[in-house]
Amino acid sequence: MSSNLEYYKVFYYVAQLKSITLAAEKLCISQPAVSQAVRQLEKALDSQLFLRTSKGVRLTREGEFFYGYVKTGLENIWHGESMLNRLKDLDTGEVRIGASDMTLQFYLLPYLEKFHELYPGIKVIVSNGPTPETLRYLYDGNIDFGVVSTPFEAKSEVMRTDVKEIKNVFVAGDKFRYLKDQELDYDILKELPCIFLEKNTSTRTFMDEYLAGHGIVVEPEFELSTSDMIVQFAMRNLGIGCVMSGFAQMELEKGNLVELKFREEMPKRHFTIVTDVKTPVSPAGKRLLQLMTDDII
Repeated sequence: MSSNLEYYKVFYYVAQLKSITLAAEKLCISQPAVSQAVRQLEKALDSQLFLRTSKGVRLTREGEFFYGYVKTGLENIWHGESMLNRLKDLDTGEVRIGASDMTLQFYLLPYLEKFHELYPGIKVIVSNGPTPETLRYLYDGNIDFGVVSTPFEAKSEVMRTDVKEIKNVFVAGDKFRYLKDQELDYDILKELPCIFLEKNTSTRTFMDEYLAGHGIVVEPEFELSTSDMIVQFAMRNLGIGCVMSGFAQMELEKGNLVELKFREEMPKRHFTIVTDVKTPVSPAGKRLLQLMTDDII
């Protein structure tokens, strides 16, 4: 750019209003300042942009040609400023989240509902996948933040905020109801058919590591991709299922499933918000995070 941006702004309003006087009033500057800006721009461009008339000014042929580009450029800049302000004011924009089915259903959905009521102009994009996949999205800068379940391993730049306590339960259908009132040892799982999540999930990792700490390795008869399917398989007496308690709650209350009790209760886990210090969070993302973390006691 060969001239001060303010010169282009002055040129724009003089051309639009066809008057030095009106342009000066619009810009809240003096008429001599407007005339000086026009002369400086004409000098820098080595072109006459205006013809002076008794009624004001009009563009020369070169001025008309140049005005088309200046008009587009300045109006795009002003539109960009307006959109940026709207984004900061949460009138528009987007927030990108990574979450699993479990974290969506049992933690995130109420916050998304509240956020949408408050900021209907914000677009919410959810990348759905297990914890390792959510962490990859975070490392690659494809999401503002993720909601995952412990345990998980992450890079040092990942910030963690535990937001909700959760627990695993073992459930079974009528065929195994005789076990309901017994106090069991985890060794019994080696003698029973089991239904677990796939190994690329934090729920399965947690359970395997806990059992291994007790010297127990279980090879399940069924490995499924979703906890909902584990509940369905267990109701059909295909084995003992291990899921986060929320998935089985309804069927336990109906009596379609029973929860097995063990002498030693498995430790609690957490839903955890993860952010990356290297990835800036969008204004909309920051507001959603604020809604979520304000509820933490």
